[in-house]
Amino acid sequence: MTPKRLPTHLSPARQVLYAIGFGLLTFLGLFILLNIGISLIFIGKIMPGVTMNGMSLSGLTVEEATNVISTSYRYPETGTIMLVEGERSWVVRPVQLGFYLDPVASANAAYEIGRKGGLTQVLVQRKALFDRQVQAQPSFIFDQKAAINYLNSLALEINQPIREASISITGTEVVVQNGQSGKVLDVAGTLEKLAQQVQTMQDGVVPLVVRQADPVILSAEAQGELARSVLSEPLTLTLPPDASGAVGSVQIQTADLAPLLTFEKVADGGGSQFQIAVSGPLMGAWLASMKNDLELTPENSRFMFNDDTGQLELKKPAVIGRTLDIDNSVTAINQALQSGAHSAALSFTFTNPAVTDQMTGAELGITELVMEQTTYFAGSSDDRILNIQTAADSFYGLLVPPGATLSMSDVLGEISAEKGYTEALIILEDETIKGIGGGVCQVSTTLFRTALYAGFPIVERHPHAYRVGYYEQVNSQGSHDAGKAGLDAAVFVPLVDFKFTNDSPYWLLMETYVSPTYKSLQWKFYSTKDGREVSVTSSGLSNIVKSPDPVYRENPDLPQGTKKQVDWAVDGADVTITRTVNRNGTLLFQDAFFTRYEPWGDVYEVGPGTEIPTPTPSP
Repeated sequence: MTPKRLPTHLSPARQVLYAIGFGLLTFLGLFILLNIGISLIFIGKIMPGVTMNGMSLSGLTVEEATNVISTSYRYPETGTIMLVEGERSWVVRPVQLGFYLDPVASANAAYEIGRKGGLTQVLVQRKALFDRQVQAQPSFIFDQKAAINYLNSLALEINQPIREASISITGTEVVVQNGQSGKVLDVAGTLEKLAQQVQTMQDGVVPLVVRQADPVILSAEAQGELARSVLSEPLTLTLPPDASGAVGSVQIQTADLAPLLTFEKVADGGGSQFQIAVSGPLMGAWLASMKNDLELTPENSRFMFNDDTGQLELKKPAVIGRTLDIDNSVTAINQALQSGAHSAALSFTFTNPAVTDQMTGAELGITELVMEQTTYFAGSSDDRILNIQTAADSFYGLLVPPGATLSMSDVLGEISAEKGYTEALIILEDETIKGIGGGVCQVSTTLFRTALYAGFPIVERHPHAYRVGYYEQVNSQGSHDAGKAGLDAAVFVPLVDFKFTNDSPYWLLMETYVSPTYKSLQWKFYSTKDGREVSVTSSGLSNIVKSPDPVYRENPDLPQGTKKQVDWAVDGADVTITRTVNRNGTLLFQDAFFTRYEPWGDVYEVGPGTEIPTPTPSP
């Protein structure tokens, strides 16, 4: 055959293009014929050049390739995956994680190489087979349920609960328990990393995905040390300085302080920490229990009136009242504890008294003596005189505001040995016995008479059960005047009181003077006279009832044959005291004080076995 010649009428360039096109068409035709031939030869068989994991699968049927793959490809059973978390590790086979080879799918995938797709795609694949071997990828089944179950079993070893730090006090011992960070295996995150690793069909290391969660407070050591320091010595609570500048204080011993302490969680930067503090309710209750010792009632200055100069002289400085501010005190205590201090200043609100040390008689309306009265107590025991002195001292320099009512009980307060009183005879119900404060009624009787004759309204007055000889004495020798009957006033704190009202527009100053020598109690009222004229009259004794026969009581402390008189007979009687108060010739008011005295017999104490006299029958 004579080769076909290129057209000679074409230009050289066109001739070249024509030749190239003709060559490509020829090559393409030959390539197609070759692929048709290969397709015919490898009908039902894997194309040449196909390998899997280094094994040639060329020319094998799908069934044959399945057998080869299933018997020679052992990665799921022999491969190793190392799971690590910190310094711990676990080695596991892919098959344990649910990773299985699918030999049928793998063989089919190998068979499809050079066949799957359109003509162009097929031709491209086959050209690659001619140029080099093509690695077919095995197909696997990944049963994630198995992997999840395995990871959940690991979670039992890895997971760690969060434990908050704690701090507590047992007795005075501070107990600190530090916290613990929590750990949780992230199963989903770890599963994703596992899937990536097994798909490589290589051994490898997979870090477990572990989420860490920290407690709110990990360590309480710092506050524990602070708490130990706080409890190393008592807590001193300081008081405001007194008039002399002295600073008082109270202490809370460590054994008492420990139960009051709490530990609160507070913000600290981006986190939290414990903060030592006293419990508000508990500390508040403790402070409330101490109020009587910590608080002060405002007290007016006390003065004496200088009769020569007509001026007041300070006898006792005023007391500024203070009321405990519990809330602010608790705050101050907590601030002190949190700084490591062992003392804190208590917080108070202050109240000034109405009368201060610098005030004058002119300011108060105290310019002269307006009334004085004296009673006598001849024959009184030393104990009785001591009680009279103690009670009278409570009133020396006392100021009564205009319009105010004075209560003896309020002024005296508790009658007790702690206040300086001792035992002496008192009238209790139907007998005279020894009791704390015997003799105080001498003071109330004297005050009653002073207020009575000064013309002040009497708000409350109680007579004695029977006529007491002391209150009818008229001199230091003990002389009696029955005309004084009905001018007594009994006080038995807090049940029986004496009260009167200063209804004048001026302050009233009291002075009391007890003379053990002259057996007298003098009471003075200083103020400004407002024109009052007072008239006091007595009805005299009436409805007299003779005293009963003597009473004898055995006293085991007396020797046999001893007889001691402890009460004296006095007749019973009625008496009315009438008072008329005028001012500038006009009746201001009139009042009366009725008293019924019970008859009272002699009372004797006798020693055991002493013969008791037989009463003489009345004629």
